[in-house]
Amino acid sequence: MSAAKSPDLDAYFARIGYTGSRMVSHATLDAIHRCHAETIPFENLDIQLGRRIAIDLASIERKLVQNRRGGYCFEQNTLLAAVLRALGFAVTMLLGRVRWQIPDDVQTPLVHAFLRVETPDAGLHLADVGFGSMTLYRPLRWQLDAPQPCGLEPRRLTRRGDSFAHQALIGEAWGDVYIFSPSAAPGIDLEVSNWFTCAHPESAFLKNLRASRTVADRRFTLLNAEFKIRHADGRVEQRTIATADELLVVLAEFFGLRFPPGTRFGQPGMPWPQ
Repeated sequence: MSAAKSPDLDAYFARIGYTGSRMVSHATLDAIHRCHAETIPFENLDIQLGRRIAIDLASIERKLVQNRRGGYCFEQNTLLAAVLRALGFAVTMLLGRVRWQIPDDVQTPLVHAFLRVETPDAGLHLADVGFGSMTLYRPLRWQLDAPQPCGLEPRRLTRRGDSFAHQALIGEAWGDVYIFSPSAAPGIDLEVSNWFTCAHPESAFLKNLRASRTVADRRFTLLNAEFKIRHADGRVEQRTIATADELLVVLAEFFGLRFPPGTRFGQPGMPWPQ
């Protein structure tokens, strides 16, 4: 990963439609986080096109900003971290173990990257624009056991021994989204975790096509051939995508991801239209 290059702030802000203050404050962090989540979708389509995921800043800016694509956590949160640091925020990259909808007895690797961000007026926050269907819409203040409106469902941080858990409230039950240590993740660990996520034969990202985007009152998600729109009031619209051309239309209309006609993702026999 490159630490020397500075991000093109003007290009990034144009990409996410942000025209607000660049002062280091909670309000700035909150507004940038919301604009990013609304505009740059989570997606793993390069993996399904047979490409490895590069997480140096130049590659990420070219893909997510210049080429108006999306990406997953190592891309999304590396970009957000670089932008926030350039503005003067204190940012620490963290790694966590995904627990969302995973049985308690199943172990998971450290494959989710996200941020701890400090503001002078509101202290520490957890910022995360790269967790797919459970991506935060707004940063989560670092206040233990305090439910906060950070997405379509309340979120909170809670202690788990020497670690922490980011949780979401579904119905009346809190569920772990991921668990993590507060220690900074070294760059080499991010490289290894990114390689596992995009290249290991057992990675779920090789076996599934995913895209999601969150706005203030709804969330768009695509898992293989299943497309859903989940509304803030709990309503869910769902349909099964029948053809490869329909998949391209959905990606363009709801995620802003445009590919040439005839583009096909993955190998024949994958669980989405070929």
